[in-house]
Amino acid sequence: MKKYIGIDIGGTSIKCALVTEEGKIHKKFGFPIIKGEKQETTIYRLGDLINDEIKKEGLRKEDFVGIGVGCPGSINNKLGVCCYNNNIGWLNLPVADLLKERTGIASKVSNDANVAMLGEAKFGAAKNYQNAVLVTLGTGVGGGLFLNGKLYEGNEGKGAEIGHMVIEMDGELCTCGRKGCLEAYASVTALIRQTKEAMHKHPESKMWAYVNNELDAVNGKTAFETSKMGDETAIEVVDRYENYLTVGLLNFCNIFRPEVILIGGGLSNQKEYLTDALQKKLEENKYGFQGTPKVNIFVTNLGNDAGVLGAAALWMEEK
Repeated sequence: MKKYIGIDIGGTSIKCALVTEEGKIHKKFGFPIIKGEKQETTIYRLGDLINDEIKKEGLRKEDFVGIGVGCPGSINNKLGVCCYNNNIGWLNLPVADLLKERTGIASKVSNDANVAMLGEAKFGAAKNYQNAVLVTLGTGVGGGLFLNGKLYEGNEGKGAEIGHMVIEMDGELCTCGRKGCLEAYASVTALIRQTKEAMHKHPESKMWAYVNNELDAVNGKTAFETSKMGDETAIEVVDRYENYLTVGLLNFCNIFRPEVILIGGGLSNQKEYLTDALQKKLEENKYGFQGTPKVNIFVTNLGNDAGVLGAAALWMEEK
């Protein structure tokens, strides 16, 4: 049976897994990223840990097809290099070469959102589809594209930056430095800003009681949970937020015509309360209306394992 190693590099920790070709996780392991540590040292520590875990399990390096790595930031997938990661502070780090040097196992690297998309396509909510879009709603808006049965990454793996599609000319300032990006309107960060703005205008809103009058306690759930209580201000916040998000989803729908759009990230916990509303708005506004195939909207179902499974699947794409 073929075996793979999947690596999910996050902002504060690195998660690893030994994975079978059926997508079963044999063992999980990992370690926290040490702030300020030399970037090459972190990868060498990762390689040493992989060597140790393989030995502990009584396996041989020859048993593994390869190591797949999902890494946030700007990635050159052809060279296996993390060109830039602002959260960790990595710059032009040859992740694939360093891992192979330390472990003797061939390695591939891709953007973490692309890898999560591949995980869902191979083993998760998009398993039975040939065309899918993943939209992750968190601090920012990320995502991935699975088109005609293959992961689409663009030139050098730098495509699919769906959060930076402009939906409002000269709109809100985005963290990327441009204005009007989808991320500036549909991220959880944006939702929190929109919630606070509405609360300032409506001191009678139940949202104040929900956070015990502590504005700093507002999070991505505040408007959603109080809208379920019938609070009119919260209902308006949620509806406007969903309208912004729908603009992005409509663009993905009309450009790629996927069979399914997956919603991941923290807001995916709202499940049908979010996806049902988005589905309705999408069907009412998509190009072609009823004359085009339905695009289903689901939440992801692999949770925190999407990264390691998708990273391992980078090698399964060779089949």
